Amino acid sequence: MQTALSGHSRIAGLEVYLPPARLDTAAVERRIGESSPGFRVPKGLISRVTGIRSRSVMADSEQASDLAAHAAAKLLAECGLQPSDIDLLIFASASQDMVEPATGHMAAAKLGLACPVMDVKNACNSFLNGLEVGDALIATGRYVRVLVVTGESPSRAIRWRVPDFDTFASSFPGYTMSDGGAAVLLEPADSAAMETNRLEVGPGGILGMGFTARSSHWSVGTLAAGGSAYPRDPEATYFTMDGEKLKDAFLDLGCGVLDETLDRLELQWTDFAVVCVHQVSAPYREVFAERAGVPRELLVPSVEDFGNLASVSLPLQLKLAVDSGRCGPGDLVALVGLAGGVSLGMAVVRL
Repeated sequence: MQTALSGHSRIAGLEVYLPPARLDTAAVERRIGESSPGFRVPKGLISRVTGIRSRSVMADSEQASDLAAHAAAKLLAECGLQPSDIDLLIFASASQDMVEPATGHMAAAKLGLACPVMDVKNACNSFLNGLEVGDALIATGRYVRVLVVTGESPSRAIRWRVPDFDTFASSFPGYTMSDGGAAVLLEPADSAAMETNRLEVGPGGILGMGFTARSSHWSVGTLAAGGSAYPRDPEATYFTMDGEKLKDAFLDLGCGVLDETLDRLELQWTDFAVVCVHQVSAPYREVFAERAGVPRELLVPSVEDFGNLASVSLPLQLKLAVDSGRCGPGDLVALVGLAGGVSLGMAVVRL
């Protein structure tokens, strides 16, 4: 476990991109049935188990880097920045365009950036870890403006042809997934560190972070293709997961890192305007909130209408909360991430 006080950087801008094409859960069930002779999903099962009504699906011509670039282009335009104003791009996503080169290069090329790039990958916590890395690099004085982007394309790893119920059950995570992109601009929290005073800099910033992992549980959920383990196995190109073992893994992980981060910052959940929690399903969101002691009225429901967006889940929820007026300048927000591997992390941010 590691917990660190920060406050070196602030979120100076946030944008999300969702592909316009939508796929409701009934259509998902129909497609599985049409693709699987001899097997049919019990009608309404996926929506009953997950609470998900709809999700976004990227175009066949789009890649993960496109989704990130769409969000980042909107963000740069809103902030009045040029590509030359960005010092570092971090592509922080569970998805990637290809194994080599880093997907950050593709995203940067589409944005016209000429700065250094890197990829950060940690399943659904990728974006949260991207913020951690960006904040730390700003703290060293190495960079001033860091653009953290993600593009998630899990629809490419859904198993539609299902021979039996056991295969359907192990492939179930794919039927919750959604495509999307997000971008956050990090800048120094101290205005004295800025090259210009373009944006008003308040007392906010990333105040603290905490992360933990139980890596012995890595095998409970995988998308195994694209590495040395299964270089050419078509079966490894689909999501697989053991739901019961995953639940046990997170029970083993516990919520101690969240309590320790709050204690170090002398905060309670009730100090926050909103608490954004990674959402794989509506029922698990409620279970996690109860276990962690998060008041339900602080949550930002998203999975019902947007599906499981992997690392885009947290920036989407923050965007929804800001746009709806639930939080704004000066408010405290918490970003709580859960990810395969398994890992748990939290960022405390004053807007």
